[in-house]
Amino acid sequence: MNVELIVVGKTDMKEVEALVTMYTKRINHYVRFAITTIVDVRNTRKLSEAEQKRLEGEAILRLINESDHVALLDEHGAELRSIEFAELMQRRMSSGVKRLVYIIGGPYGFSDAVYQRANSKLSLSKMTYSHQLVRAIFTEQLYRAFTILKNEPYHHE
Repeated sequence: MNVELIVVGKTDMKEVEALVTMYTKRINHYVRFAITTIVDVRNTRKLSEAEQKRLEGEAILRLINESDHVALLDEHGAELRSIEFAELMQRRMSSGVKRLVYIIGGPYGFSDAVYQRANSKLSLSKMTYSHQLVRAIFTEQLYRAFTILKNEPYHHE
């Protein structure tokens, strides 16, 4: 299985980027994992929220295949404990899905078209985090899920 994380916009925080790079290397010991960054929409001051979401959505949808399982990281998604997320990953891997795509949207969330394409939604917390920090939190949780599935001594319950 391939797992991909699609994110909107670059991170300008070196510390976050270092964490994401570290966890990406670790995750690649278990599955093929990649992060794709969509360039920020330009001239956003002249665009409405809806227009910015539409443009970001079009860019996201161009990267998704029909056979992909798409999970949005969204505040209205399912909240799971780490062990439950690991179990979900196991079910996805056992289901025959070839590519599992997680998506972190832009500052205003996702367009309606992206919501319609999504197979599921996942929330990392009831709290709101910056889109940059979500990258580090999510990659750490993905790594944690694989260590749980392999019974490795990273997660303590």
